[in-house]
Amino acid sequence: MRPWWIDSILCAALSSIAPSGGAAPGGDGYCAWEVQDFAIDQPLCGLRGDPARGRALAADSHGGNCLACHQMPIDEEAFHGTVGPPLHGIGARYSEGQIRLRIVDEQQINPMTIMPGFYSDPAKANRMAGEYWGKTFLTAQQVEDLVTYLVSLK
Repeated sequence: MRPWWIDSILCAALSSIAPSGGAAPGGDGYCAWEVQDFAIDQPLCGLRGDPARGRALAADSHGGNCLACHQMPIDEEAFHGTVGPPLHGIGARYSEGQIRLRIVDEQQINPMTIMPGFYSDPAKANRMAGEYWGKTFLTAQQVEDLVTYLVSLK
Protein backbone atom coordinates (compact mmCIF):
# COMPACT_ATOMS: atom_id res chain seq x y z
CA MET A 1 0.00 0.00 0.00
CA ARG A 2 1.42 3.38 -0.94
CA PRO A 3 1.46 6.29 1.51
CA TRP A 4 -1.50 8.72 1.34
CA TRP A 5 0.72 11.65 0.37
CA ILE A 6 1.72 10.03 -2.92
CA ASP A 7 -1.88 10.13 -4.10
CA SER A 8 -2.09 13.79 -3.03
CA ILE A 9 0.99 14.67 -5.07
CA LEU A 10 -0.30 12.74 -8.07
CA CYS A 11 -3.69 14.40 -7.91
CA ALA A 12 -2.05 17.82 -7.79
CA ALA A 13 0.27 17.01 -10.68
CA LEU A 14 -2.43 15.49 -12.87
CA SER A 15 -4.93 18.25 -12.12
CA SER A 16 -2.55 20.75 -13.71
CA ILE A 17 -3.17 19.05 -17.05
CA ALA A 18 -6.13 20.63 -18.77
CA PRO A 19 -8.00 18.43 -21.24
CA SER A 20 -7.84 19.54 -24.84
CA GLY A 21 -10.61 21.43 -26.55
CA GLY A 22 -10.82 18.78 -29.24
CA ALA A 23 -9.15 15.57 -30.22
CA ALA A 24 -8.84 15.55 -33.98
CA PRO A 25 -7.08 18.13 -36.12
CA GLY A 26 -9.14 21.29 -36.10
CA GLY A 27 -11.16 20.10 -33.09
CA ASP A 28 -13.46 18.02 -35.32
CA GLY A 29 -13.83 15.22 -32.80
CA TYR A 30 -12.30 12.05 -31.53
CA CYS A 31 -10.42 9.62 -33.80
CA ALA A 32 -11.02 6.00 -32.88
CA TRP A 33 -8.02 3.71 -32.45
CA GLU A 34 -7.55 -0.05 -32.34
CA VAL A 35 -5.32 -2.17 -30.11
CA GLN A 36 -3.62 -5.24 -31.54
CA ASP A 37 -0.93 -7.16 -29.66
CA PHE A 38 -0.66 -4.47 -26.95
CA ALA A 39 0.01 -1.71 -29.48
CA ILE A 40 -1.74 0.94 -31.55
CA ASP A 41 0.22 0.62 -34.76
CA GLN A 42 -1.50 3.34 -36.79
CA PRO A 43 -0.90 7.01 -35.94
CA LEU A 44 -3.97 8.72 -34.51
CA CYS A 45 -5.98 10.45 -37.24
CA GLY A 46 -3.16 9.59 -39.69
CA LEU A 47 -0.99 12.35 -38.21
CA ARG A 48 2.79 12.64 -38.09
CA GLY A 49 4.51 13.74 -34.93
CA ASP A 50 7.28 16.27 -34.39
CA PRO A 51 9.91 15.25 -31.79
CA ALA A 52 10.75 18.85 -30.80
CA ARG A 53 7.10 19.60 -30.03
CA GLY A 54 6.86 16.27 -28.20
CA ARG A 55 9.85 17.09 -26.00
CA ALA A 56 8.42 20.51 -25.16
CA LEU A 57 5.04 18.95 -24.36
CA ALA A 58 6.63 16.32 -22.08
CA ALA A 59 8.21 19.10 -20.00
CA ASP A 60 5.15 21.40 -20.04
CA SER A 61 3.38 21.33 -16.67
CA HIS A 62 0.19 22.48 -18.42
CA GLY A 63 0.55 20.03 -21.30
CA GLY A 64 1.73 16.43 -21.19
CA ASN A 65 3.38 16.98 -17.81
CA CYS A 66 5.30 13.70 -18.15
CA LEU A 67 7.94 14.97 -15.72
CA ALA A 68 5.39 14.96 -12.90
CA CYS A 69 5.76 11.17 -12.76
CA HIS A 70 8.73 10.16 -14.92
CA GLN A 71 12.45 10.80 -15.11
CA MET A 72 13.42 11.87 -18.63
CA PRO A 73 16.47 13.19 -20.46
CA ILE A 74 15.27 16.78 -20.11
CA ASP A 75 18.15 18.15 -18.04
CA GLU A 76 17.04 21.81 -18.01
CA GLU A 77 14.05 20.89 -15.83
CA ALA A 78 14.89 20.49 -12.15
CA PHE A 79 12.03 18.25 -10.98
CA HIS A 80 11.52 14.76 -12.34
CA GLY A 81 8.98 12.40 -10.80
CA THR A 82 9.71 8.91 -9.58
CA VAL A 83 6.22 7.39 -9.46
CA GLY A 84 6.33 6.11 -13.05
CA PRO A 85 9.22 4.30 -14.70
CA PRO A 86 12.15 6.31 -16.10
CA LEU A 87 11.70 6.99 -19.82
CA HIS A 88 15.39 7.08 -20.76
CA GLY A 89 15.85 4.64 -23.65
CA ILE A 90 12.14 3.85 -24.00
CA GLY A 91 12.47 3.94 -27.80
CA ALA A 92 14.87 0.98 -27.59
CA ARG A 93 12.53 -1.02 -25.33
CA TYR A 94 9.17 -0.50 -27.01
CA SER A 95 7.87 -0.12 -30.54
CA GLU A 96 6.16 3.04 -31.74
CA GLY A 97 2.77 1.33 -31.43
CA GLN A 98 3.48 0.13 -27.89
CA ILE A 99 4.50 3.64 -26.83
CA ARG A 100 1.37 5.09 -28.46
CA LEU A 101 -0.89 2.73 -26.50
CA ARG A 102 0.83 3.63 -23.23
CA ILE A 103 0.15 7.32 -23.83
CA VAL A 104 -3.35 6.86 -25.20
CA ASP A 105 -4.64 4.48 -22.51
CA GLU A 106 -2.16 2.75 -20.18
CA GLN A 107 -5.08 0.96 -18.50
CA GLN A 108 -5.27 -1.30 -21.57
CA ILE A 109 -1.94 -2.74 -20.38
CA ASN A 110 -2.08 -2.16 -16.62
CA PRO A 111 -5.62 -1.75 -15.24
CA MET A 112 -4.19 -0.71 -11.85
CA THR A 113 -2.16 2.22 -13.20
CA ILE A 114 -2.69 5.74 -11.94
CA MET A 115 -1.58 7.15 -15.31
CA PRO A 116 -4.53 8.79 -17.03
CA GLY A 117 -5.54 7.85 -20.54
CA PHE A 118 -4.38 10.94 -22.43
CA TYR A 119 -6.48 10.04 -25.48
CA SER A 120 -9.13 7.71 -24.08
CA ASP A 121 -12.54 7.65 -25.71
CA PRO A 122 -14.34 10.61 -24.09
CA ALA A 123 -17.68 8.83 -24.51
CA LYS A 124 -16.50 6.25 -21.98
CA ALA A 125 -15.28 8.77 -19.40
CA ASN A 126 -16.83 9.10 -16.00
CA ARG A 127 -16.27 11.38 -13.03
CA MET A 128 -15.32 14.34 -15.25
CA ALA A 129 -16.04 17.95 -14.36
CA GLY A 130 -18.65 19.51 -16.66
CA GLU A 131 -16.24 21.70 -18.66
CA TYR A 132 -14.06 18.66 -19.40
CA TRP A 133 -16.85 16.33 -20.46
CA GLY A 134 -16.41 14.90 -23.96
CA LYS A 135 -12.76 15.97 -24.29
CA THR A 136 -9.44 14.17 -24.30
CA PHE A 137 -6.48 15.28 -22.18
CA LEU A 138 -4.28 15.65 -25.26
CA THR A 139 -5.11 16.15 -28.92
CA ALA A 140 -4.26 13.45 -31.45
CA GLN A 141 -1.46 15.71 -32.73
CA GLN A 142 0.00 16.11 -29.25
CA VAL A 143 -0.05 12.34 -28.73
CA GLU A 144 1.77 11.82 -32.02
CA ASP A 145 4.33 14.49 -31.10
CA LEU A 146 5.00 12.71 -27.79
CA VAL A 147 5.21 9.32 -29.49
CA THR A 148 7.75 10.62 -32.01
CA TYR A 149 9.86 12.16 -29.25
CA LEU A 150 9.77 9.05 -27.06
CA VAL A 151 10.61 6.76 -29.98
CA SER A 152 13.74 8.88 -30.51
CA LEU A 153 14.98 8.09 -26.97
CA LYS A 154 17.18 5.11 -27.79
